[in-house]
Amino acid sequence: MNYDLSQLPERTPKPREQGYTMVMDKGMSLREVEDFLEVGEAYTDVVKLGWATSYVVPNLKRKLEIYREANIPVYFGGTLFEAFIIRNQFDDYRRLLDTYGMEYAEVSDGSIDLDHERKCEYIRELSKYVRVLSEVGSKDAEKIIPPYKWISQMQTELEAGAIKVIGEAREGGNVGLFRSTGEVRSGLVEEILTKIPSEKILWEAPQKAQQVWFIKLLGANVNLGNIAPNEVVSLETIRLGLRGDTFSHFLDMDAVDPMFHPAAKTSKPGTSMPRG
Repeated sequence: MNYDLSQLPERTPKPREQGYTMVMDKGMSLREVEDFLEVGEAYTDVVKLGWATSYVVPNLKRKLEIYREANIPVYFGGTLFEAFIIRNQFDDYRRLLDTYGMEYAEVSDGSIDLDHERKCEYIRELSKYVRVLSEVGSKDAEKIIPPYKWISQMQTELEAGAIKVIGEAREGGNVGLFRSTGEVRSGLVEEILTKIPSEKILWEAPQKAQQVWFIKLLGANVNLGNIAPNEVVSLETIRLGLRGDTFSHFLDMDAVDPMFHPAAKTSKPGTSMPRG
């Protein structure tokens, strides 16, 4: 950091298992990746090449090399996995991971109806070769999954070999964990947390208000995903209580300047006249 400030929450160091910031690359150019990494490398843990953008983006190999040179792992979006599965091309998908030297893979079923045991079989198979992130939740806003089913699927997918489970929200943050307005389904999240350890969940939270909500609930080292590249530095300041949304959240109010104590704020100096 550029200078010292007291009373900041401690961030887990990279490479970390808790406190992930997952960035979504929706088709950036090589120059845009380089510019992003100039400021965002220190705060980015993993990058997802959104949905199936890896199929159409030019210079894919060079893009992956740039991320690797920055020691940031990359994985293909879950929609690409689903595109291979629905076409009965799982072996081709495995070869694709090998061809590009991928260390991570996402297994999801947000766009297809995939038998859950079959999904777990894919997780078990892929986890022999790569680190698997499995996504739970539907991309269909009309499909409401009850909390017990979220919990059951997360548990079995972790048992199958996923290193983390992803809470679905899409890139807009308006399905799955969230209502169409972007409001968090707080009851759903709190019920999930009664059974699934928070460090095992990567919450997709592309909107600032959603990021603030999770940080206030679970602290600076909550795992957050689908972050836009130009929002990574902003998110880090929110994690550290250096933006208005979380400014007082991590402060010990007994240790701040006395003029900012709640009791001091309630008094109104200068309202009485001296007697003489």
